[in-house]
Amino acid sequence: MSFLNPRIHVGDWVESAFDWLTQHATWLFDAIKTAVTGLYDAFDTVLSSPPYYVMIIVFALLALVAAGWRRGWKLALFTVVGFYLIRAFDQWNNSMSTISLVLVAVIIALIIAIPIGILAARNRVVSAIVRPILDLMQTLPGLVYLVPVIIVFGIGPTPGVVSTLVFAIPPGIRLTELAIRQVDPEVVEAGKAFGSSDARILRQIQIPLAMPTIMAGVNQVIMLALSMVVIAGFAGAGGLGGQVNQALQTLNLSLGAEAGLAVVIIAVYLDRLSSAIGNRGRAVTS
Repeated sequence: MSFLNPRIHVGDWVESAFDWLTQHATWLFDAIKTAVTGLYDAFDTVLSSPPYYVMIIVFALLALVAAGWRRGWKLALFTVVGFYLIRAFDQWNNSMSTISLVLVAVIIALIIAIPIGILAARNRVVSAIVRPILDLMQTLPGLVYLVPVIIVFGIGPTPGVVSTLVFAIPPGIRLTELAIRQVDPEVVEAGKAFGSSDARILRQIQIPLAMPTIMAGVNQVIMLALSMVVIAGFAGAGGLGGQVNQALQTLNLSLGAEAGLAVVIIAVYLDRLSSAIGNRGRAVTS
């Protein structure tokens, strides 16, 4: 190697780091795998055990409650027709597994993203540290996430969940930080003038006023998680991602079309549902 013919072995350094982690932090990865697998299995059991028509009614009622009875009937109608088509495609159990994976990934992603976003909004040093990390997470191709997580967690739903939540976290952090920063400083100063503590101002002023933008971040986290689910099928996550992977391997156009349409239906439902919840939060705060 010379100055005119450079070669930096970054890949070897990363591989050595993961070798060290797999040797010295096995207990941590086993604990994460147990927790994630248990949560995924619990959601999958709850969603897959009842008859499909019962779950369709539940999903439709969620749409009505989220969007309101007067405006939610269109979403409820779409829910009934869409999920009935999923059942007709014979993709019901795979779809419930996919929704379970998305729910687990989104819940963990939001538990991580919202506190970090709040901290970044209140501390410029944290914001400066977090921003390039988020840039890296958002620009790396999705398939790249699968390599390290498969090495650490093996094949199954856990690598799918971990890669999905890592891919989906950035908009949750960014929009939470943006939402807190956009709260009117005069309102915050008024709270301080009345003797409110920083924690109380955050809890009773900043978060309620920032909730519409935070919910927009939640919506983006859900959409990115669902977009990653298909790629997670390459890690053995199962569900619709596994069906798409199988269709690619066997060039089965019929299976790929049915699994792809099921993903679209779920994506539209989750997008409209989260948007409706965000709109209701905006109506309450205004």
